[in-house]
Amino acid sequence: MKHLLPWIVFALLLLMLPWLFPSVLGISILNEMAIAIVFALSYNMLLGQGGMLSFGHAVYFGLGGFMAAHALLGMELGGPIFSVTLIPLVAGGFGLLAAVLIGSFSTRRAGTAFAMISLGVGELLAALALILVSFFGGEAGISGDRSLGPAFLGADFAQDSQVYALAAVWTFVSTLAMYLFTQTPAGRMANAVRDNPERAAFLGYNVQRVRLLSFIVSGFFAGVAGGLFALHYEILTAQNLSTTTSGNVLLMSYIGGVGFFTGPMIGAVVLTLINSVLSHYTELWLLYLGLSFVLTVMFLPQGLTGLLMMHRTPWRRGRLRSLLRPYLLTGIPATLCLFSVFALLEMLHQGSGSVMFFGLALNTEQPWAWLGALLLAIAAAYGWRRSLPSLREAWRSASQEDAP
Repeated sequence: MKHLLPWIVFALLLLMLPWLFPSVLGISILNEMAIAIVFALSYNMLLGQGGMLSFGHAVYFGLGGFMAAHALLGMELGGPIFSVTLIPLVAGGFGLLAAVLIGSFSTRRAGTAFAMISLGVGELLAALALILVSFFGGEAGISGDRSLGPAFLGADFAQDSQVYALAAVWTFVSTLAMYLFTQTPAGRMANAVRDNPERAAFLGYNVQRVRLLSFIVSGFFAGVAGGLFALHYEILTAQNLSTTTSGNVLLMSYIGGVGFFTGPMIGAVVLTLINSVLSHYTELWLLYLGLSFVLTVMFLPQGLTGLLMMHRTPWRRGRLRSLLRPYLLTGIPATLCLFSVFALLEMLHQGSGSVMFFGLALNTEQPWAWLGALLLAIAAAYGWRRSLPSLREAWRSASQEDAP
């Protein structure tokens, strides 16, 4: 039960979310989260598990999505008809074939060389998407109708809620399969090659073959995520093969924490919320996304999951409550400083007139608005800096070993 409980909770959470967020927008965001989770976990098999930094992971996501769109389009034009529930499997198979082809030469190198090869392949496929119009559809892309396939258990997948049910099943199955792969000897050897490839080679393992296996499995699940994307949006464009998509999955992994299996899942949820929710409130959401990535790399190198896992020791020793007051004394001024800086950025972006910022009407033509935000940012930054020594001492006291 200790090992099954997290998976039971995960399954129940996937089932309960549509009832917690029943609106059309809520279901759409849940679909995006499910797709992002599978995509981020597939990328983590390269970076977190295998130590391969890729700048072109969108290739397998996009190719799988295009194959899924062609499958939908084929059913629309009278081609082979099969259950829509198998579309992600078709997309995953195409992503696997692409990973076999590209991984056969790219996994011969590691580190910077592998990253540059992945970037070159990604740019090549993005350019081909505008040239090979017969497959990629050019700038307009290709689209299909998911509701034209045969119904499955009475569902024709015309509604987003039905698509979410399918996405939830594939998300759970894919997450479980990727986790089980990390527990196999092949997954453990991927960790060994990541940490010390020379030693793994001296032990008799083919380092390139180990990398290739992880690469192929990663490409398959990236294709599954692309198939779910095709079912949700019913259209694929060259944007799905671009470096922007590859950059998004990189951000998900780093913000969530590449050293943990659940890290990319948390990063996928956070980034989806930023893309879907924050973008409706401010035009500077990309700037805030970039700042969050920079702050994560600088102050939280293990991501949000690493921050949570740091508290295991204080929690086990019953000292977690002693950190509440220092966290408040440090967190409140740090939050005020960030929000003050954001208010200055919003006013600077507005230029002239009034801008609404968390219910406050800030008139950019009045000096007091600029002066108030600037003074609050300086005062909050000073209070944050003054509170850091007490926070360090409280953390040291909560984490230190008990005297024998």
